[in-house]
Amino acid sequence: MRSWIATGALVVALVVGGCGGGDDDDGGSAGGGPEAKVLDPALARDASGEVTYCTGKDTSGAQRASVRAFNKEFADQGLSAKLLEFPESADQQRAQFIQRQRARSGECDIFYSDVIWTAEFASQNWLYDLTPIVEERAAEFIPSTLETASYEGRYWGIPKQTDAGLLYYRTDRIDDVPDTWQEVYELAERENGIVYQGAAYEGLTVDFLELAFANGGRVLSEDGKEPAFDSPENLEVLRFMVRGVRGGAAPKGVITYMEEQARRAFEAGRATFMRNWPYAYALGQRRGSDIRGDFAVEPLPAFEGAGRAGILGGHNLVVSAYAENPGGAVALIDFLTSPRAMERDAVEYSLAPALAETYDDPDVQKALPFATELREAVQQARSRPVTPVYPQVSQAIYENVNEALSGEISPELALEQADSEIEQALDRF
Repeated sequence: MRSWIATGALVVALVVGGCGGGDDDDGGSAGGGPEAKVLDPALARDASGEVTYCTGKDTSGAQRASVRAFNKEFADQGLSAKLLEFPESADQQRAQFIQRQRARSGECDIFYSDVIWTAEFASQNWLYDLTPIVEERAAEFIPSTLETASYEGRYWGIPKQTDAGLLYYRTDRIDDVPDTWQEVYELAERENGIVYQGAAYEGLTVDFLELAFANGGRVLSEDGKEPAFDSPENLEVLRFMVRGVRGGAAPKGVITYMEEQARRAFEAGRATFMRNWPYAYALGQRRGSDIRGDFAVEPLPAFEGAGRAGILGGHNLVVSAYAENPGGAVALIDFLTSPRAMERDAVEYSLAPALAETYDDPDVQKALPFATELREAVQQARSRPVTPVYPQVSQAIYENVNEALSGEISPELALEQADSEIEQALDRF
């Protein structure tokens, strides 16, 4: 690995113009913050003091373990890290970070940021531009993960942990997984169904876009300035999903399912197929599980007559524009995204690595028997629409798609309404 700490020349601060504004205008640049600066990798070389790492609730213990390891390694340099945990809810995490950025607080040097927040935070000039740091190591990362950290031609974060949906299936009920979604649904209708995330929340946006992108659908125009959701490709997908609920391939209750409801239904034997994230694998194989040894996973199938696609989840490490210890931030990022750290996270905490080489590690393959399938899923996955108003765009998608699945409105009206709401969100920015 080529370490950023050992990377050389001083990077001159670069002015990057912001676009749009926050809810409150208190002067300065577009988002009320300073003009974005490029973070100098060389600052890590002599960094000392304390660097604060802000994350969501560390339910797995992975972040605390990383901080302990960092503090042990950098004690002689006089550099240490402190973990500041936000609430478990993603919305609350986002709100906590935004609150600090609007107050120009330096409390968070680094934030463990959901991949969908990149454009929003960058457009407000709340982040350092990390382009030179990323470019030094770009070849190490799975290319799709880097897309989640990119906005307007610059990199604003470093991929730390990625994620992609997988198709789970009961090996005691079927022998092989069909190649297309259409065939999966046909088999599901005969073999006890398929469950997924159909409730009106972000999970449904992801699940819908996995099929829509595979079928050539879009959400926004190429330049991101116009809606492109009301399209024949998206309509074909939504009609297909609606038929699945009406015809019994998916249970009617799927319109209320999030990840855990889908997982519990699958583990209880109420479905032969499930779309879910990798975390469900370890839980299904735990001691005492009713399906232990009776299921497997595959990358998501193709949409008949079109292609394959997945939607990336995961988190990037971003550096606050108000960071009190930017040099320490670079050192901590270098440590957290090293092959050694990625391997530890995968083996001990089942976190999907953003580095391609980590999937070939024998210990990782032993801990994650589906590592090859997971890497393939991440490689074929795409990021969600990159726009500063993504939360509003996603809400327009999941609310209208859910109403169509529920039978409250037609697929045609759902796309028309979603398209109009997306246009309104874009116009407000």
